[in-house]
Amino acid sequence: MSLQLTKKHNFDAVFDSQKVFRLILEAMSNPARIVHINEYADKLNGVYPAFMAVAMTLLDNEVSFNTCENHLLLEEIASLTLAKREQIESADYIFVCNPNDITNVIDNAKCGTLSDPHKSATVIVQNDDGDECRIVLYGPGIDGQNEVQISQTVKNTLALRDAMKYEYPQGIDLLFISGEGELFAIPRLVREMK
Repeated sequence: MSLQLTKKHNFDAVFDSQKVFRLILEAMSNPARIVHINEYADKLNGVYPAFMAVAMTLLDNEVSFNTCENHLLLEEIASLTLAKREQIESADYIFVCNPNDITNVIDNAKCGTLSDPHKSATVIVQNDDGDECRIVLYGPGIDGQNEVQISQTVKNTLALRDAMKYEYPQGIDLLFISGEGELFAIPRLVREMK
């Protein structure tokens, strides 16, 4: 009798992770520019394939994460990345599926210290709302200023983060992902012009 093994996912932990990582870097270097990770997210099964593509790219057994009590996503991330779950206050990566969790996450996520600003959280937010708001962004990676169309979820998250008034170079990096695999970033030093 022949035993045949089947793979749960077709996502290549090395090659696909490298490609997703390059796209995340492009998004971080060009705030609010949309990159598409759907080609890689489609290789993953489950309820949150775009989140999982990012998780499999950024997480390993040396970093921590939090899913804001989303147990399904928690189990998927823990089983595929071996990263450890932590409370929001000490997690390196925080995955937010529900916009109602954003206030708690921004209020409690670690922002690094003046001597170790890199010890801050990256917050990854599900963004499936329509783009009904226009804002102007400025900061590193933007030549002057950039007017962008965003969702109310993004606007609220950015307002909450900017209200924290972190001392430079502290802060929280934000990634926004749609269910269709559209990803864009608003790094810690990029702000909305008022």
